[in-house]
Amino acid sequence: MMILPGNTLGMLGGGQLGRMFTIAARNMGYEVMVLDPDTSSPAGELASQHICAEYTDQAALDTLSQHCAAITTEFENIPASILEQLTGHCPVRPGARAVTITQDRIHEKTFLQDKGFPTAPFAVIRSEADLSTGLQALTSPTILKVSRFGYDGKGQVAVTSEADLQAAWQSLDGNECVLEQRMPLDVEISVVLARSTTGETRPFPVAENSHVNGILDVSIVPARVDTALCDKAIKMAIDIAEALDYVGVMAVEFFVSKGELLVNEIAPRPHNSGHYTLDATVTSQFEQQVRAVCGLPLGDTRLLSPVVMVNMLGDLWHGGQPPQWDKLLSHDNVKLHLYGKHQARVGRKMGHFNVLASDVAAALQLAEDIRQSLQAP
Repeated sequence: MMILPGNTLGMLGGGQLGRMFTIAARNMGYEVMVLDPDTSSPAGELASQHICAEYTDQAALDTLSQHCAAITTEFENIPASILEQLTGHCPVRPGARAVTITQDRIHEKTFLQDKGFPTAPFAVIRSEADLSTGLQALTSPTILKVSRFGYDGKGQVAVTSEADLQAAWQSLDGNECVLEQRMPLDVEISVVLARSTTGETRPFPVAENSHVNGILDVSIVPARVDTALCDKAIKMAIDIAEALDYVGVMAVEFFVSKGELLVNEIAPRPHNSGHYTLDATVTSQFEQQVRAVCGLPLGDTRLLSPVVMVNMLGDLWHGGQPPQWDKLLSHDNVKLHLYGKHQARVGRKMGHFNVLASDVAAALQLAEDIRQSLQAP
C-alpha cells in the first residue's frame, strides 16, 4: 500500500541526514515529525513538528505512533526495541532486524562472513582474554574498532603489537570490539542504493572516496575504477540488501585491495558519499528514501553530470566566522548545501558542496581551488 502526500512521516534523528530527508519529504507534500533531543536540531528546525525528547521517551514515541503513517531513521543507533515497538503501530523502514545487524560491528562482520561476503580478516574481542588470541590470528598491522557507536574515525585505534592492543582496548573502555587486519588499499568506493517494499532495487553510480582523519573528505563520481569492478560492487551491495530484507536507502562501503573488493561497512541510511545525488542524479538519495519508506516506485538514479562532492568541516570557520561564501557561489556549476548547525567545531560536518563539470578532472581541479580559497582566513 502506497503512503501518499498529505500523510505525516516520522524521523528518528534530527541531524543533517534527517534535515535533507525532511526537505525532500516536504517538497513532495508530506508532513514530517522529527524526534530528537537537541533543541536546535537541523532537521527539527525544518520539520512540521519537532518532538524534543530522548528516543526512549514513551510519551514521544506514543505521539509518533499516533500521527505517523510510516517512520524511518537517520542513524543506526536507535535501540532495536524502540523500532520493534513502533512497528506495532505503523511501518518502520528499515526494520529492526537490519538495523540490529548494522549497528554493531560484531553482528555486521559475522553476518557478512556467514553470508559469504568478503571482508578483511578480523577477530572478535569481547574480553581481555581475547586480545592475545585475536592478535595472533591476524597479520600486523591491525586496527581495533569499537563494536558500537563508532563513526567518522571515532572509536578506532591502530595496533602493531600486543602492548599497543592492550593500551588501545583500555582507551576504548574495555568495550566489545572488532580487531581487523589492515589491508593494502588501492582505493575506497561506496554504493548507495534503495530497496523498495516490493524488492525492487535501484543503485546509484559508484562513488570513489577519500578520507582525512577517518572523516569522508571527497567523493568522486563516476569512480575512477574499472567498470567491471563497479558492476561487481553494485551486485554485491544489492545482494547484501536482499540478505537483510532491507527497505529504504542504504550504503555499502568497500575497500579495493589488490584489485579485490572487501566490504568495510554497511550504513542503514542515506550516506555522506551519496550527497552528490542532490545535484547530479535524476533522483536524490533523500527523495529515494521518501519513496522507499512510503512504498512508492523508486526514482531514476541516472547520473546527469560528473561530480565531485567536498565535505566542509567546522575547521573552515575561522574564529567562529563562516567562510567567504562569495568565493564559492561565484561559480555557476557549484552547489552549496549547509546543514543549519549553529556552532562550528573542528571536525564537525557543517555542510558540503558539489562541483558539476564536463569531466571528473575539471570538477576535481575546481573543487580544490574552491577549498583553498575557503581555507584562507
